[in-house]
Amino acid sequence: MSTANNLTTVSTSADLDSSATQFFNNFYQPTFAVSSDIDNAIISYFEKITLSRDSARILASSVIYTSLAQNINPMQTIDRFKAMNRNELNAYTTMFLNLNRLGTSYLGVTNRPRVSKYVLRSILP
Repeated sequence: MSTANNLTTVSTSADLDSSATQFFNNFYQPTFAVSSDIDNAIISYFEKITLSRDSARILASSVIYTSLAQNINPMQTIDRFKAMNRNELNAYTTMFLNLNRLGTSYLGVTNRPRVSKYVLRSILP
């Protein structure tokens, strides 16, 4: 009797920690620290754009984290942001924040997989 199938084998070894770390690739990353001057400058920049202190803090922390993870000075990133108009800034910020994300969870990108015509015709609207 043949045992060939299309299922992969399951590893029962004690190496489960590395697979969990790969799955949560950004969760176990070290934390970054910046000076309060840099933090306040970036928060105030985003506060002028969003008109909300809370959203400015969230954007600032995301930009700081992404900058430091990519070995870029956060102030250089903000200088680039300041040189852009509003439309360019939206697109650039989205793609900048996607630098640290997995391809399956990009921000602002619609991924519609191609559906087979045979599957599509069997689905009721």
